[in-house]
Amino acid sequence: MQVKLKQPSVDTRELNELVIDSIHDIKGKNVVKLDLRHLEEAPTDYFIICEGDSNTQVKAIADNIYRRIKDEMGILPNHTEGQRESLWICIDYFTTVVHIFYREKRGFYDLENLWSDAKFVEYETL
Repeated sequence: MQVKLKQPSVDTRELNELVIDSIHDIKGKNVVKLDLRHLEEAPTDYFIICEGDSNTQVKAIADNIYRRIKDEMGILPNHTEGQRESLWICIDYFTTVVHIFYREKRGFYDLENLWSDAKFVEYETL
């Protein structure tokens, strides 16, 4: 018998704030939130993008986001990708997709340029 967990309804603003706080916990750098809601072809409402100085830090940021969102909001991601190499970890929370990059990979994929029509909010590196 397979049990399917029911996801609680998501307050996207609260989710985004907790994701950004979780990134800052582990000293993630160059945090930016892209508001994609006004773009017709957007795959989600928001991207939150950040980077770490090592694959160990990238993994630690992703683990902290996962743990805090689960513990504090009771929400599990729809999908995660890239945990093994930890060069680019993607965590999908339906309305918000979090991209945690190793610095060189972020420049290579250049999501900010790809989605340059989005509304950007940059956060100070702590």
